Amino acid sequence: MSQYIVSARKYRPDSFGTLIGQDNIAQTLKNSILRGQLAHAYLFCGPRGVGKTTTARIFAKMINCSNPSEGMEPCGTCESCLSFAEGRSYCIHELDAASNNGVDDIKALMDQVRVPPQVGKYSVYIIDEVHMLSQSAFNAFLKTLEEPPAHAIFILATTEKHKILPTILSRCQTYDFNRITVDNIVRNLRMVASNEGISIDDESLHVIAHKADGAMRDALTIFDQTVAFCGTDVKYQDVLRNLNVLDYEYSFSLVEAFLRGDYPSALTTFDEILTKGFNALHFVAALSSHLRDLAVSKTGGLDSLLELPDSLKKRYKEQAERCPMQFIYEALGITTACESGYRASVNPRLHIEFALMRLAFLMKKPEAQTVAPVSAAPQTSVTSVAAPAEVQQGPVSAVPAQQDESPSAQQRERRTRGTRTTAGLSMKAILSDEKPKEANVSKEAPAPSEEEIREKWPELALRYKHLDRLCSMLNTTTLSISDTGDFKTVVFRVVNEAQKTWVETKMLHDLEGNLRAIMKSMKIYLRVEVTPDDEPQEKKIYMPGEQAGVLMKENSEVNSLITDLGLDIK
Repeated sequence: MSQYIVSARKYRPDSFGTLIGQDNIAQTLKNSILRGQLAHAYLFCGPRGVGKTTTARIFAKMINCSNPSEGMEPCGTCESCLSFAEGRSYCIHELDAASNNGVDDIKALMDQVRVPPQVGKYSVYIIDEVHMLSQSAFNAFLKTLEEPPAHAIFILATTEKHKILPTILSRCQTYDFNRITVDNIVRNLRMVASNEGISIDDESLHVIAHKADGAMRDALTIFDQTVAFCGTDVKYQDVLRNLNVLDYEYSFSLVEAFLRGDYPSALTTFDEILTKGFNALHFVAALSSHLRDLAVSKTGGLDSLLELPDSLKKRYKEQAERCPMQFIYEALGITTACESGYRASVNPRLHIEFALMRLAFLMKKPEAQTVAPVSAAPQTSVTSVAAPAEVQQGPVSAVPAQQDESPSAQQRERRTRGTRTTAGLSMKAILSDEKPKEANVSKEAPAPSEEEIREKWPELALRYKHLDRLCSMLNTTTLSISDTGDFKTVVFRVVNEAQKTWVETKMLHDLEGNLRAIMKSMKIYLRVEVTPDDEPQEKKIYMPGEQAGVLMKENSEVNSLITDLGLDIK
């Protein structure tokens, strides 16, 4: 039985040409070798499994290669390349900073750096996980890193660049490695599967690539695990079961349920997912990702943002055509809010179920609130006070009978005659009734005078008596009225910037509309300002002692009574 080698080692790149997803870095390093512009220190940083150490090894091998190719690739046949491949090279040294992180280890390295290479021109020192060095080791390494011998080149690799001292960073050429794209991972996995004689579909490869999260090494490890579970014939469902990944079908069926307004089906699907052992938070994240892909599919020209197989792209396109963009936008807002509040929720399951119900109600249209003309249904006007005498003399039993047959007509009649009926109405409908009908205000009416505006201003405050803060603000404010051409500009003042921001963002448009309706003129502008600090303001009395003091000053009899009785005012 031959010795098994994992794919991450067996298919590890050994040249710049086989390096995956780091083309710009490979080209820069090849150019520096070709032009003889080698730095004495390099820093390779980036996520795990993206090729930092592999690139350092290829670069070190290329520096000492005796017969490089025209494309600046190591030949693999010279003594330097052969000794490195067989693990007996004395000019390429690898050091693990995690286990050699002390000052003594750095001193030993400094002594070793002084020895010139036996084969080739350079001694290359690859220090992996360099952020694990201690503070003292970093300080001991500084001088050697800044002015090493001419034959020494340092290549530092790390996944946590922020932990490295700025003095170390300033002495190195820094290369930031990117996460490997899903397409590149799928392409490489397909090549590995072909070489190993393994049958696997694109959907399974994309699941593995997404699970790897941009790391080629992780993708190859997951691939080996999948092959060990499924054998040489890998099926999509087996991959999902082995990796415990949520199937795309759940997201598609949930969105279909949302479009139908079928929240029981959505809750049943969620229960099925929990029964199979999936994490609830991962379920919400998968649903958010699905909605994001729908938004991308619906917008033309964004196909490159979909990291999916062609078969799934077609399904996303079909479902996106049935989803209004407003629905997708609001649904994403609900799912992202659900994700952020999940950990703080006392009942996480109910938290997610409530979000699913909200998603199912997004597409439900509110019932139209139509107002029938009075003449269209005279027989239902049973609530009219001024009904004709002959109608009132009819059979008493006819009135409740008509009322039972058409309850909605009674509501419409009461709304028509100005009686407010809030039962069964949406908040949007109620607010729309309160807003002034500016269309009925004449645009040709002249701007009112300053006296008329000041006289009618209390009526504006009265319209907002249900908002105590705003009503009080309007009653106690100072008005400033000026002419702007044919228009009147009314400026009222508030106490601070917070009040000004609230009025401007929430209420100013509504206030201006109501003022125009009261004055029956469109030629009025309303503005809000903060009262200057140097302007004297009326002192407001809050404490009982202060109120008693004012009362004593205004009424001498009260003052005498308190003095005679020897009362103490606190």
